[in-house]
Amino acid sequence: MRMELRVCKHCYNGEHGNEHKTAVTRDMVACAERIREYKDLIGIDSLYITHVEEGDTGGAEALPAIVASIDGKQINLADTQLVMEDADGNMLVYPEPEDILTVLTRNVDQISEQTRNDVTVELSAESAELL
Repeated sequence: MRMELRVCKHCYNGEHGNEHKTAVTRDMVACAERIREYKDLIGIDSLYITHVEEGDTGGAEALPAIVASIDGKQINLADTQLVMEDADGNMLVYPEPEDILTVLTRNVDQISEQTRNDVTVELSAESAELL
């Protein structure tokens, strides 16, 4: 399985002034980093973490899937999403922060069952509220 977490660079850096989104975005990245560190224990081949900016064409670095929505007459590309591809080439795309956190924290839980190391990721109150 291959995974790619795409997050808004400005949200991650706290440049939008939305503390809630910054905390959740940083938690997503922390979980993804932990999963990448132990990915072999749960059968993940690769995990990419991509920070995208406005003007990027969706930020697809590893997996060519981009979530879009229509707002009036404008097409908006999702700047935060989790893309997963299984061995058969089937793709799952999660654009909602709650779903992304759920998938990532479940992977961390699976890793914790496979190692004696402490792989806990301390989540913010904002992320804990979503879960």
